[in-house]
Amino acid sequence: MSSAKVTATTVACVRRGNIVAMASDGQVTFDKTVMKATARKVRKLYQDRILVGFAGSSADAFALLERFEAKLEQYHGQLGRAAVELAKDWRTDRLLRRLEAMIIAADAESSLLISGTGDVLEPDDAVVCIGSGGPYALAAARALLRHTELSPQEIVTEALRIASEVCIYTNDQITLETLSGSKS
Repeated sequence: MSSAKVTATTVACVRRGNIVAMASDGQVTFDKTVMKATARKVRKLYQDRILVGFAGSSADAFALLERFEAKLEQYHGQLGRAAVELAKDWRTDRLLRRLEAMIIAADAESSLLISGTGDVLEPDDAVVCIGSGGPYALAAARALLRHTELSPQEIVTEALRIASEVCIYTNDQITLETLSGSKS
């Protein structure tokens, strides 16, 4: 994967209790121009049991999402197994290695960050964020999670709003998806 800095979007994922929420901004930039303000960068996959969000080149992200969806089908919705297999392919396949994107995937039990360097990371806490505004959203989400009783939906939404006030590649046109699970 190229060492170029990814300057695209913000995706945040927070879990609290038995709810996991994932949100992204809607901005698509090309060089120094905002091309679209309402892109949908989070969605549900595999029978609406997996949340996935992406940051990076749109074409690259869509190619990876197709591969990831195929892995989820192949491994019957087992998030961890599908993520590891995607990361292995992404790291070893000559064409996939050139793709510049990152993915967050979550089910009722876990949240994972998947990268082109072969990483499949589960955060120590209940928050994972990616993209240009990821560090800002991560700090905001952690503070809100620690010091409020807000729902995961409210936390990711506010974290994205805060990131949009700081990161020029992030806007306040937010798409939100949620899952409820058995974990408490």
